[in-house]
Amino acid sequence: MSEAGDSAIRELEAAQLARLERLLSEVLATNPFYRNRIGRESPVPGSLEEFVEVFPPTTKAEWGKDQIVHPPYGTNLTYPIESYIRCHQTSGTSGRPMRWLDTRESWDSIVDDWVVVLRKAGLTSADRFFFAFSFGPFLGFWSAFEAAVRLGGCSLPGGGMSTETRLRVMRENDITVLVCTPTYAMHMGEVAAHCGMRVGDWPLRCILVAGEPGGSLHSTRERLAALWPDVRVFDHHGMTETGPVTYQCPRCPGLLHCIDTSCLAEVNHPGTGRPVRPGERGELVLTTLNRTGSPLIRYRTGDMVELAPRGECGCPREKMTFKGGIIGRYDDMVVIRGVNVYPSAVDEIVRQSGGIAEYRVETNRERSLAELIVRVEVVPGHPDPGAAVRDLEGRFRRRLGLRIPVRQLPPDTLPRFEMKARRWVRR
Repeated sequence: MSEAGDSAIRELEAAQLARLERLLSEVLATNPFYRNRIGRESPVPGSLEEFVEVFPPTTKAEWGKDQIVHPPYGTNLTYPIESYIRCHQTSGTSGRPMRWLDTRESWDSIVDDWVVVLRKAGLTSADRFFFAFSFGPFLGFWSAFEAAVRLGGCSLPGGGMSTETRLRVMRENDITVLVCTPTYAMHMGEVAAHCGMRVGDWPLRCILVAGEPGGSLHSTRERLAALWPDVRVFDHHGMTETGPVTYQCPRCPGLLHCIDTSCLAEVNHPGTGRPVRPGERGELVLTTLNRTGSPLIRYRTGDMVELAPRGECGCPREKMTFKGGIIGRYDDMVVIRGVNVYPSAVDEIVRQSGGIAEYRVETNRERSLAELIVRVEVVPGHPDPGAAVRDLEGRFRRRLGLRIPVRQLPPDTLPRFEMKARRWVRR
C-alpha cells in the first residue's frame, strides 16, 4: 500500500477509536445488557488492538435469550424506552425473529449509511427508484426507501403488487433503479421475458441487490446480465442488527468494502477467535460505532467472508474488503460424505448451468450420513430438459466431488421468493 494509503488508514483508525470510546463510555454507563456482560467498570481501551483483546464477543444466541427473558425488547437499550422511535425485526431465516429498536439519532445514522451505498453505486437525485418488496417489519426495506428520499430521488414503493404489475409500473414511471434481492431480480427478468416486455428499451440503469448472498457471485451477475441487458448490478449487504455494512467496490464487482466509518469490522477464525490473514476466510465480527441506542459490541455475525488484501482493487482508503461478498453462513453448512457444502456454492453451480429456472435442496440428517437431493424446474422452452438435469449433476460431481441426484419438477411447482430465498429444506 502507498504512503498516502497508510496515512489514510491511520486517520480512519483514529476516528474509529474516538467513536468507540464515546460509544463505550455511554453504553457501559446505562445499558443493562452490556453492563452485565462486560462490567460497568471496564476501562475504555486505549487502542483498537486492546479493545479486541479485552472485550468479549457477543452472539445472536445471547441477545436472543435476553429478549426471551426480558420481553419484548430485551435489555440492550442504552436509553429510556420513550427515546426510541423505530421498531424493526430480523427476517427469522436463521432462527426466531428478534426485535430491534432505534432512537432518532441511530436511525439517522442507518439512513446516512444507506445514502453512502447509493452514492457509491453512482446514483443521484435524478434517479427514479422502485422498491420491489412488500413493506413489513424488516429494517432494510424502510431504511433503503428513506435513503433514496434523502438522496432526492423519486421513490416508488412496490408493496401489494404482482410481479407483472410491478414490471408495468416500472415501465410506466421510467424507473432507473430497481431495489430487490438477487433472486427476485432474476424472477422479474424471467416474467418480463415471458410477457414479451422489451426491458432493453427501458431507462433502467441499475439493479441494487441485497438481502441474500449472490450479488457478488459471478454466475448470479451473469444471469442477471442476460435477463437485464446493459443494466449495472450493484451489491451490498447489511443486517437488521447493524444496518448497512458493506457496498460493492465501484471498480471491481465481486468485492465488498466495509462502511468503516460506522462499523468496526474484524474477520476471525470461528474456532480460535484470532484474526485471519488476507486471502483467508473467517467469521465477520462487527461493532456498530454510531448505533448507541441499541449497539452491538464485537458481534459474531455467523457470516463467512474472505479478507482481501488492502488496496487490491486500487482503492487504498478502504480498510476492510471482502472477496466474493458474503460467502455463506457457518450454521448453514452441511457435511455430505465428508465434504463441507455451503448454500452459496450450490447456488453458484446451479446458476452456471444456465438451464435451471428454480431449485430446492433437500437434506436428510436422519441416517448416519447426511443425504442431499436437488429438485429443479428447467427453463421453459429448453430443447432437452433431461440434458439440463444431467449437466447439473455433472457440475456437482466435478465441483464438489459428490454424486448429488437432481430431480426434475413440472413448471411452476417451486415457490418464487420476493424476500430472502429459502431454498434449503432440512428433513
